[in-house]
Amino acid sequence: MSRTVFDEIEQHRLVPVIALDDAAQAAPLANALAAGGLPVAEVTFRTDAAAESIRIMSERGDLLVGAGTVLTPQQVDEAHAAGATFIVSPGFNPKVVAHAQNIGVPICPGASTPTDVEQAIEHGLDIVKFFPAEAFGGLETLKAIAAPYRGVRFIPTGGIGPNNVREYLAFNRVIACGGSWMVRPALYAEGDFLAVQMAVAEAVTLASR
Repeated sequence: MSRTVFDEIEQHRLVPVIALDDAAQAAPLANALAAGGLPVAEVTFRTDAAAESIRIMSERGDLLVGAGTVLTPQQVDEAHAAGATFIVSPGFNPKVVAHAQNIGVPICPGASTPTDVEQAIEHGLDIVKFFPAEAFGGLETLKAIAAPYRGVRFIPTGGIGPNNVREYLAFNRVIACGGSWMVRPALYAEGDFLAVQMAVAEAVTLASR
């Protein structure tokens, strides 16, 4: 059986969540991710540079590049055309999920309640994004939501960083954690992408313990 996108994400255990205002930063940021040992990127559609940034990163061929904060079917199409290999949304929008499925792009919709999880199951999904993780009660809430749905696994995102990522990853229903601490803009505000590479390498080490 060939590995799926989410199998690959599970191998890496972390999903860097990236918001780029300038697509010119996409290439050096991709270099930093790869050099740091984490060839995964979720580029959010929170900025106008998202689609071009995804295109630049995906053209490398050695990064698993997805689109985050996808809110509409049109954005699904934009992300897919740019080369995104997976879609992430903050909530569960049936139209977005159905459209992604119709064009064959793996999607991980947001879920923070049992109702959200049941919608995901109804649409044939077994991996969802628990978001916003810390704001919705953190790991204890996730464990409570996960309990009735033994076949569903999670990618918690939101408020996760070096102080709590290992706790989330220790829960056997978590395949990976999303986070931005290793790619936050302050690290490369002066164009120093070596700082990103070092932060990424530290995050990889932390997640692999």
